Amino acid sequence: MMINIRSEIEVKKMKKAARVVRDLLFDIESMINPGITTLELDKYAESYIIEKGAVPGFKGLYGFPATICVSINDEVVHGIPSNRKLNNGDIIGIDVGSIVEGYYGDHAKTFPVGSISKDIEKLINITKECLMKGINEATPGNRIGDIGYAIQNHAESNGYSVVKELVGHGIGEKLHEEPQIPNYGLTGTGPLIEEGMCFAIEPMINMGSKDVYTKKDGWTICTKDGKPSAHFEHTIVVTDNGPEILTI
Repeated sequence: MMINIRSEIEVKKMKKAARVVRDLLFDIESMINPGITTLELDKYAESYIIEKGAVPGFKGLYGFPATICVSINDEVVHGIPSNRKLNNGDIIGIDVGSIVEGYYGDHAKTFPVGSISKDIEKLINITKECLMKGINEATPGNRIGDIGYAIQNHAESNGYSVVKELVGHGIGEKLHEEPQIPNYGLTGTGPLIEEGMCFAIEPMINMGSKDVYTKKDGWTICTKDGKPSAHFEHTIVVTDNGPEILTI
């Protein structure tokens, strides 16, 4: 397995790409209200990324037709924007990538639409916490399994399940590089984490069963039991002092 060690120059380029998607998701939050369509959000995102001098990182990649992935309620990831309108009480995960000077940034958040239930609010908060606990393990000398264990342990101790078919990943000149970073695992296992490695860590946590299926569109992945799922993602670089989050 070849895991890239990035130079300071490469990390600076990745920071630029990461800041574009970070600022986009801060900006787009005010648009996420009942009645807006996911296609409107996608059009805004594409214009925003281009205006910042970046390239939409997802559009056309592997044949994906849009700039952002939009996943509502029981949709875990990879939902395709459409004329579907958001409703009060929904949650929507938005995953977005950009390319600056040949390097990627990748970022995702799950947003409430209007007023959501306390149960779903807790799912969102625990998924955020899972992300941060995973990131905290991305230190030199640890192993990839330490990241997955921290995420899985926090999710399951709160009564939630971890999607196992989908993983985080290395990132750089390609969106998906080695290593794969599962959101589950055993401490002390997997590749050694070293300074200069860049990762996209992204827990996908289900309120109910871990089981998922893919819709007929070939992209949208949903929970089999129809219960909600939340998704958060940061792009990070491993430094000698531990992880530095580029999308924050």
